[in-house]
Amino acid sequence: MLKQNKNDNASNRKSYVGKVYNIGEKEIKKSILDSLNPEWAKKHKEGYIHIHDLDAYGLTYNCLTFDILNAFPYSKYEGLSEIEKIISTFDFIKELVAKMGNEQSGGMSFANFDNDFATIFTNMNVNYKDKKDIFAASIRSLIIFCNNMHTRMGQTSYYVTFNIGLANNDFARFLAFTLIDEFYKSGSLVYKPNIVFKVHKGISRNKEDNNYDLLEKALLCTAKKMIPTYLLCDCEADKNIDPSKLSIMGCRTRVVDDLYGKQGAIGRSNIDNISINLPRLALESVRDCQSADIKERYETLKEKWKHIAELTKDILLDRFEKTCNSDKDLFPTNLEYNLWCEDFNTTDLKEIFKHGTLSIGFIGLTETVEIITGKKYWKDNDAYKLALDFVKFMRNYVDSQKEKYHLNFSLLATSGELISGRFVKIDKKIFDCEILKKDYYTNSFHVDVDSKIPAYRKIQYEGPFHIYANGGCITYVELAEAPLGNAVGLDELVEIAIESGVHYLGFNFPKDVCADCGTTGTFDYCPECGSHNITRIRRVSGYLEIQDFFTSGKMKESQNRKTN
Repeated sequence: MLKQNKNDNASNRKSYVGKVYNIGEKEIKKSILDSLNPEWAKKHKEGYIHIHDLDAYGLTYNCLTFDILNAFPYSKYEGLSEIEKIISTFDFIKELVAKMGNEQSGGMSFANFDNDFATIFTNMNVNYKDKKDIFAASIRSLIIFCNNMHTRMGQTSYYVTFNIGLANNDFARFLAFTLIDEFYKSGSLVYKPNIVFKVHKGISRNKEDNNYDLLEKALLCTAKKMIPTYLLCDCEADKNIDPSKLSIMGCRTRVVDDLYGKQGAIGRSNIDNISINLPRLALESVRDCQSADIKERYETLKEKWKHIAELTKDILLDRFEKTCNSDKDLFPTNLEYNLWCEDFNTTDLKEIFKHGTLSIGFIGLTETVEIITGKKYWKDNDAYKLALDFVKFMRNYVDSQKEKYHLNFSLLATSGELISGRFVKIDKKIFDCEILKKDYYTNSFHVDVDSKIPAYRKIQYEGPFHIYANGGCITYVELAEAPLGNAVGLDELVEIAIESGVHYLGFNFPKDVCADCGTTGTFDYCPECGSHNITRIRRVSGYLEIQDFFTSGKMKESQNRKTN
């Protein structure tokens, strides 16, 4: 049986280097907290907020969608045979991922893996038609690299996302098809990288669209392996944006609007993000207004949130300034390949990073509304209106800071892998509340994981929140088992999601794998060989992982999930 890691990240695996890193990381985090404004540090320690990737404070940014067409080093491939160019190009992708994994704190993305690499190979005079086996083997090797390598900081796998679906020629269609096909055929314990399929009317959404067959293949792969997930380019938030410029980074980051003219995600990043503990503020609001009605409690909640948001904004600004004053030598890969929308070699860091986003995040909206109103927002219309109003209120504040400081502030619906448990653990020391007994807070604005409401209703409830969470968000539905072969059923839910305003959609189901004979399904012991040596693959916070490595809060949540 796998031994559970007691760490802050489900992607971590134990190693000597990782252990040494963790010791140093804790000291660096303590040192950084001690150097900050005492009020900021206090709010982090007390669990009002969580400063993500604290060890990277002032040293680097969070995530990035590579400007791969600008970055690709064609000169390195001159004189090589076509086969050598294919193999070397996929080796370059692995090298880039490994290097960037230690140059930034978050995920990395290819916005249009199919179209961009079709362009790159065409520019190198590579013909795919008689080299399909070489391409398939190279893509298979890339998938295994992303799945198996835990070398970031000596312990962590790489958060890599390949966005596909807009293939505009036969070469690009072949690359998209092969990426899905090789992932589909990979072993049951292959659950990375993240693949995102872009669904767009006129290209891939409807049966008459040229890439609808690719969508069908993607859905069949999802029905088996929970990947791909789906970027819904026709939703309300994205319908007026060039879909080729949209990209998912890591598990949900959204970078689109830019005050400085670079609309879309390519060559742009989230610089940093801080999450606010909404249930804590709700619990304080009820405590401070015990005899008050819901309206007064709600107004108190908004006042408390704005106070914490002001402090959070100041931390984001401080971190941004320090990151802009960082040493360029900390970015050797960016200096070599120019993955950003500005030239790293000739441009000041502040002029580069101003294109990035600064995100104020939130977790536990459903618990917050229940604390304030006594009702679950997906069961009561008035509570639902309050939930939507509060998220709109947060977004309005974030937009006001964008105008005030002329920086790309955004509202992030946080995927709280660590904080889902960390915040509750702290809050239980202060409050005695039934909601705290489950030992986790629900991600972002999501409906409770044990709601049992139908999948289409969960999508419809969560959809209207997406347009406000412009820093990134996702909606999942929980299925009882792998819907093998049921592309039609998943496609229907994709359509419902688009019409409901969902920006990014994923499908969850329990996937158990017998470590002795490889049988897959949902079981406590193997129905084929009787083994109790079972590996359970679940979605943790946007990405898939082995459940034994979940953080404590996410373990509790996973065990409490019920079918939609």
